[in-house]
Amino acid sequence: MFSKFSKRLAPIAVLSSLVITAVLYGVNPGFVKADENKANNAKIKNIIFLIGDGMGTSYTTAYRYMKDNPSTPVMEKTEFDKYLVGAQMTYAEDENENITDSASAATAMSAGVKTYNNAIAVDNDKTEVETVLERAKKLGKATGLVATSEITHATPAAYGAHDESRKNMDAIANDYYDQLINGKHKIDVLLGGGLKNFVRKDRNLTEEFKKDGYSFVTTKEELLKDKNDKILGLFAEGGLDKMIDRSQSTPSLEDMTKAAIERLSKDNDGFFLMVEGSQIDWAGHDNDIVAAMSEMEDFEKAFKAAIDFAKKDGHTLVVATADHSTGGLSVGANGKYNFLVAPIKAAKRTPDFISAEIAKGANVEETLKKYIELELTAEEIQSVKNAAATKKQGDIDNAIEAIFNARSFTGWTTGGHTGEDVNVYAFGPGKEQFYGLIDNTDNAKVIFEILGGVKGKN
Repeated sequence: MFSKFSKRLAPIAVLSSLVITAVLYGVNPGFVKADENKANNAKIKNIIFLIGDGMGTSYTTAYRYMKDNPSTPVMEKTEFDKYLVGAQMTYAEDENENITDSASAATAMSAGVKTYNNAIAVDNDKTEVETVLERAKKLGKATGLVATSEITHATPAAYGAHDESRKNMDAIANDYYDQLINGKHKIDVLLGGGLKNFVRKDRNLTEEFKKDGYSFVTTKEELLKDKNDKILGLFAEGGLDKMIDRSQSTPSLEDMTKAAIERLSKDNDGFFLMVEGSQIDWAGHDNDIVAAMSEMEDFEKAFKAAIDFAKKDGHTLVVATADHSTGGLSVGANGKYNFLVAPIKAAKRTPDFISAEIAKGANVEETLKKYIELELTAEEIQSVKNAAATKKQGDIDNAIEAIFNARSFTGWTTGGHTGEDVNVYAFGPGKEQFYGLIDNTDNAKVIFEILGGVKGKN
């Protein structure tokens, strides 16, 4: 028998159920604001697609704990949470592996084609497949790639190049310059790391891009001062430093995203931009919760920059997701019903950064004290000293990571990728096309449909 309280709640429960059903199936329940409907029906001129590499649901959950205000009775939502619309499947079509790597996942999301691990915008027969960035350029739109890895790394490469292996990053850099669409370079804005892939003994692509009217910048200051619509920005030899380790001369992912949008949005035909928070994945491979949360913050700020632009513009679709999850991160570990963020927040630098200094000869105890605002136990300090005695930075790094994992009750199951579904976030006109459970190939299929034009192979 219902109590008065439960009877009072029953209509609310029914109403909530209707809202949830409507959202899942893309149906207006009848009380969504009229201006919201109008915005959803607006013409889509621009598309910003953001990928948190390795950002499984445990990462977004852990980050929510990190952002929570402990003085309030409820856990606050992150910027991601406000725009959650569904999830996507991530499996690869590889004869040996059904858990995807970044290359096959990015090819699925860029071209709508399942393929083998390591493939860069080619199918299982190693035939080149058209990407959504290439379609956008064929239709006269401006295009851009932004990443915190090398800009030639797997995810951005699968949007702007074609290769049978993600390892061929020099060849991918060549593709960015050599492969033309309608007589023009296919990518107008390239921002990230990977200088070593552009300046080589056999070729200096930075000079070639400059001759064709591109600006070339290597610092945050140069990026912010430059006003050219076409730009190549390479801010590290390889990948950028983690956000928490970055110097003031290196732009954040937010800085690069804003710089890209500022340039691309000048095109009257609109633009397509792919932004990758690349090193969430790298932190997961390393089982490093400090680096992971640092990179999550970097990615969240870039995501918010895209959303803020879309809200003002009214004709921009923003989609954010992950290619896969990494590391088997668990929020809570070792039978403890806790996930403590204070130890993670106590880090001023990543274990990678700290271990590098110790490996160069810095005093263990002084270095730990300098970069970790915790009262470490004698046992914890000794564990790092023991690792330092091996003279191997990897051992030192692992010892420091173990301290943070143990203190925060962070768990990891692997140093590789995992196969669970990942979240999808969307805002702007057309967002309802990403509702519910989709396949990773559906991202490209929907965007191709939005862009229109004739699909073909290169």
